[in-house]
Amino acid sequence: MIFTPFNILTSWLVGLLSIAILGGGIYITHEWYEGELVENYYLWVGLAMVLWSFGGGLLGLPLLRRKGADEPKRLRTGTVQRVPRPDGSVLQVEFYGPEDGQPIILSHGWGPNSTVWYYAKRQLSDRFRIIVWDLPGLGKSTRPKNNDYSLEKYARDLEAVVAIAGDKPVIILGHSMGGMIALTFSRLFPEHLGSRVAGLILVDTTYTNPLKTAIFSGLLRKLQKPLLEPVLHLSTVLYPLLWLMTWLSYLNGSLYISVELSGFTGKETRGQLNFSALLSALGSPGVLARGTLAMFKYDETTTLKTINVPCLIIVGAKDIATTPAASIRMKAELPIAKLVTLEPGGHMALMEQNLGFAEAVSAFCTEIS
Repeated sequence: MIFTPFNILTSWLVGLLSIAILGGGIYITHEWYEGELVENYYLWVGLAMVLWSFGGGLLGLPLLRRKGADEPKRLRTGTVQRVPRPDGSVLQVEFYGPEDGQPIILSHGWGPNSTVWYYAKRQLSDRFRIIVWDLPGLGKSTRPKNNDYSLEKYARDLEAVVAIAGDKPVIILGHSMGGMIALTFSRLFPEHLGSRVAGLILVDTTYTNPLKTAIFSGLLRKLQKPLLEPVLHLSTVLYPLLWLMTWLSYLNGSLYISVELSGFTGKETRGQLNFSALLSALGSPGVLARGTLAMFKYDETTTLKTINVPCLIIVGAKDIATTPAASIRMKAELPIAKLVTLEPGGHMALMEQNLGFAEAVSAFCTEIS
């Protein structure tokens, strides 16, 4: 789903549990085969643990959530442009909808890729020019050769996307880290606000280090230096092992727990939960760790009052990763801002409440374009 403060530790804990269950199943089965464990009961227990490790998700998912009428898929059907960057990364930029429509640039959060905009592309591209891009290191955008995953680097990449968006002023929409990129862009390129950029849409995001605006922020801030940062640095080194553990947790279904707690409220469909978990598994843990470390240095608090274009803030009422309090503060400090709360909705309200999300975006873009 989305790489949040809660996923840092749970990805390791759930992954280690997955390895332990698979290893335990293999060990028990082997010991039965060697005759050390005599009862056939041990054979069935060992086989069950092994089979659960590779197919528990398929068995458990239908029991967890209902099937939806329109389940998300990893579709890439738009016009594609590849944009090389000075740091060696290459951006995958995709265009949907009428060429003369109001352009909206969608920046996804940290963890998935631009296919997370499945509903937005379907529901908005009949009226607007929808432009999505994969953040470097995720999806089909290549990694920067200098390992720069800072918010400033991504803001400069966003400017490159704005440059190829056409002649009309764009509306920049960012979810989670994508919203942080939009605010960093506003600080680095204030001359574009009001000329190349007509407005901002900030979705389930924050204006500062996300640990400060997440649930249990006090505890997370205390854990940042002694625990979270060392774990993230370890993840950049041991990322192949962590990636293996993540895929095992996806296959056995335990990854759904982390995704559910950090992103949804229980109203999501079976396909939405599975899709979000799959996108979580696709992202390299080494890349995700570096980007999360960069977010710990992020602070655009003083930038808010300088943004002189209309802004729409959208937040899920039960978002625990970037709590509604952060959105309320942004609404208060941005000169021209409107706040829309999606309920019920968590950090992934753009998926769980996709119709309400599309209506809010459409209304705002129609009003200012």
